[in-house]
Amino acid sequence: MNRQQEFVLRAVEEREIRFIRLWFTDILGYLKSVMMSPSELEGAFEEGVGFDGSSIEGLSRISESDTIALPDPSTFQILPFDTDHPELQTARMFCDITMPDGQPSWSDPRQILRRQVKLAADEGFTCMISPEIEFYLFQPGADPGSIEPTDNGGYFDQASHNIAPRFRREAMTALDAMGIVTEFSHHETAPGQQEIDLRHADALTMADNIMTFRYLIKQVAAANGVRATFMPKPFTEHAGSAMHSHISLFEGDTNAFHDPDDEISLSKTAKHFIAGILHRAPEISAVTNQWPNSYKRIVFGNEAPTAATWGVSNRSALVRVPTYRLTKADSRRVEVRSPDSATNPYLAFSVLLAAGLEGIREEHELRDPAEDDISRLTRRERMAMGYKDLPASLDQSLRILEKSDFVADILGEHVYEYFLRSKWNEWHNYQEQITPWELRSNLDY
Repeated sequence: MNRQQEFVLRAVEEREIRFIRLWFTDILGYLKSVMMSPSELEGAFEEGVGFDGSSIEGLSRISESDTIALPDPSTFQILPFDTDHPELQTARMFCDITMPDGQPSWSDPRQILRRQVKLAADEGFTCMISPEIEFYLFQPGADPGSIEPTDNGGYFDQASHNIAPRFRREAMTALDAMGIVTEFSHHETAPGQQEIDLRHADALTMADNIMTFRYLIKQVAAANGVRATFMPKPFTEHAGSAMHSHISLFEGDTNAFHDPDDEISLSKTAKHFIAGILHRAPEISAVTNQWPNSYKRIVFGNEAPTAATWGVSNRSALVRVPTYRLTKADSRRVEVRSPDSATNPYLAFSVLLAAGLEGIREEHELRDPAEDDISRLTRRERMAMGYKDLPASLDQSLRILEKSDFVADILGEHVYEYFLRSKWNEWHNYQEQITPWELRSNLDY
């Protein structure tokens, strides 16, 4: 038993933890959990917890259903909601999913990201990520089945008529209690829309943090009598919710993206990284934007990227290079603006990191930055300027993904095939729906 495992066992005893939740995700990014008593924890560290992997979406075939959840002691945290009820005090740990012989299960999104992190480390890089996570708070609307935002605020507003006025403070307190460091929190552009920015962490830790973030936000919202959603675009008339991800690569303590002699302090490594993401952007869109609703945000949203472009401070570009603190080496980064808040962070970070590393490895050249508002250009104007359009629907994304050996290699054969099969089913179910718009437009024909 290693020191981290011993620390967890000691903390559980000293803090009188009554329940342990073991967390992992399925391929689509839904959080899964199994509860255990502390008396079983030492055995779980040694042997893991067996479960039926074939009952989890896409995790394993029925002929290979015996699967092991192995707790990662470095992710041990006490959940903040039961402090007033010691008899319910609960902690959680993320798990790595393995096969009975101890080999990693490459159907586990966490293992897929771990593999990309290792490949980056083999090339001397540590990937650091800081996301800006947008989401909505809503309440039931006046009409059955409708929803309404909890306030009428706008960007950076101090909403005075907010149904959940203490929400962001309580959310940041809960995140801090779980060891997740926040940088900023503010009201976003649309009524009911919030944003909380997380302090940078390595890619795997950040993916864990995002899954914890979603869980905590929903719990805090419920405690305030409202609901939270990470749906990319829940309101027709309002902006969608993105997860703009600030990425940098470090070589030891040195930021490989910083070059003090460059006009915008951006190194050749960073430019190759950006070029790699732009090159693979259409192929990875189905992963960074995995729902039919994701493309409502991209096509009809504000400041959402419609083409594979980059820009300096240009919020309509797919990759933006912030110009804050140009001389501060540690803060030099690139901002990828395509992922939405409903992505599976393990898979999204895997494809982004892999695309960027390929760009560095193959020294992809970066074209001049876009200076236009890309979202206001017509398709013909974008083509004339040499911009490559991003897919405008999940249907288009999946057609491109089907031809991508690049993404198939990142995800592995099983996850790649399951993801395609699952998403095609979802798209076909979406297409089958008869919408109110169709009834209004065609019923009297």
